[in-house]
Amino acid sequence: MDWEQLEINPRIITAVKRASIKSAREILSLSGPDLQRFTRLSRSDVFHLQAAVAAAHRSHPPVTALQLFRGEFPRLESGRRLSLACPVLDVILRGGLPLSGITELAGQGGVGKSQVALQLCLSVQYPEQYGGLNSGAVYICTEDPFPIRRLQQLIGQQGCLRPEVPQDFFHSLRFSDNIYVEHAADLGALMACVTQRVPILLARGLVRLLVVDSVAALFRSEFLADEAVERSRHLLAFSATLQHLSEQYNTPVFCINQVTDALEGSAVAQGSLGLENPKVLPALGLAWANQVMVRLMMVHLQGTVAMGDQTSTPRRLEVVFAPHLARASCVCGVWKEGVRGLPDTQDS
Repeated sequence: MDWEQLEINPRIITAVKRASIKSAREILSLSGPDLQRFTRLSRSDVFHLQAAVAAAHRSHPPVTALQLFRGEFPRLESGRRLSLACPVLDVILRGGLPLSGITELAGQGGVGKSQVALQLCLSVQYPEQYGGLNSGAVYICTEDPFPIRRLQQLIGQQGCLRPEVPQDFFHSLRFSDNIYVEHAADLGALMACVTQRVPILLARGLVRLLVVDSVAALFRSEFLADEAVERSRHLLAFSATLQHLSEQYNTPVFCINQVTDALEGSAVAQGSLGLENPKVLPALGLAWANQVMVRLMMVHLQGTVAMGDQTSTPRRLEVVFAPHLARASCVCGVWKEGVRGLPDTQDS
């Protein structure tokens, strides 16, 4: 590294050279006390050194929680979102999925998580004026086969889901041709997919959405109970890759997660994470939760709801946490045309 490019006191640069530190990686990987010991600089000097190196190698300025809340995205295309193609769902998400960071949807089996993912894979293909990104999607399956029949049904019902879109548009776009499906049977295959094949599609502009269905399946099956540290190491490497892809290509990452039973009497079970239903929790624990920017939960409700001539078991979609969203939820159902929220069921 050319230390002379850093905007810091030449005395600090001389100390770094004397310590035989040759790269920015060394500066950023060493702790403050270690750097003080090697360079014999003061704590304040080490702080300025680390800040200067980090600033020189940061590709984009950071986005604060306040900027997210205000919709001020200096590098995220002016706060654009990927629409869920439903006005009710888009309202509680302030327009849809943010284009940067990991959005997680957790819930029990059969609640409709994959249906939301399929809906996003279609929504991303629409032009910007209809809440899309005018591109395709990558759908990575880790446990179940890709739901092709349901996808075809959703494609056939797009006219009902989006009455505001001209009908000739649906005939001009071949939705299924723009969804790239991958199946990963183990962690090695999953990492090869997100580090090798997915970046090629993103770099070529063929996709602007990455779906992982589900993130918990392989991490739960490949590690024993006493291998928590090793599992966390692989999980953090995986999440770092997803974060990098999202940041580099301004692409939303949508991860479906399983749930696990909460231990009665634990702090989490008592609602410390803000869940409305603390009996079940998203899988993979805090190691994964700390990597997620937006956490959504979908749960079954009792009874039946109707929309037109269709009926559905009701679900509640809730925002568990997000830096730019308020706590909110709505009742929704799974219909022929997709997952749609019911008007006048939003809670803040």
